Amino acid sequence: MNESKIQHQKSNIAVCLVSGGMDSCVSAAIANLNSDEIALLHISYGQRNERRERKAFEDIAEFYKVEKRLAVSIEYLAKIGGSSLTDKRIEVAKADLESKEIPTSYVPFRNANMLAIATSWAEVLQANRIYIGAVAEDSSGYPDCRPEFYAAFEKTIEVGTKPDTNIKIVTPIIHLSKAEIVQKGIELNAPLHLSWSCYRNEDLACGTCDSCALRLRGFMRAGAVDPILYKNQFTN
Repeated sequence: MNESKIQHQKSNIAVCLVSGGMDSCVSAAIANLNSDEIALLHISYGQRNERRERKAFEDIAEFYKVEKRLAVSIEYLAKIGGSSLTDKRIEVAKADLESKEIPTSYVPFRNANMLAIATSWAEVLQANRIYIGAVAEDSSGYPDCRPEFYAAFEKTIEVGTKPDTNIKIVTPIIHLSKAEIVQKGIELNAPLHLSWSCYRNEDLACGTCDSCALRLRGFMRAGAVDPILYKNQFTN
């Protein structure tokens, strides 16, 4: 599960889920460092910032000169609804980083849907790792960001794939704070300037949604300047 618990040897191919956000950008940088080849997977689900996230994904893929890249849509999650990211009738709430409630931005069981697609592609590519930029710091609001969720899903992969398939889920930043993620990204020269985290906007980042607020606080605590522009600056 945690990258530190996996032997430090290069794998042949690693599939890396890349939304286009900061966490997935840094995870891609780590995957690139520890793999012979990376294959980048982007999954749209009818989210508000779909076009902007897709651009960030393509920009990151170009930065790493990735040949194997796949972008797919599971817009049925938008039809299912239940999240402010996919249903415009539900407001994207202003960030409250002290809240322990599940935020409106939670997309029900989204990460399981994404991991299922990543597993299918990894099995075809004969990849042995799937990287995902989950962060436990987010788990108070997002139940599918908890380490135990990924341990359970890895067992599902083991049971549900061919006998000779061996795919591990790697969550290299799951125990890092946002500030540590920023520091890791800078250390690895990850293209943070190409990433996009805002839930609301596709031009200037709003600066006040959960994702923007966590990102801004991470840069502030890391003593670094966020390279993207914001409409507002969340302070807390």
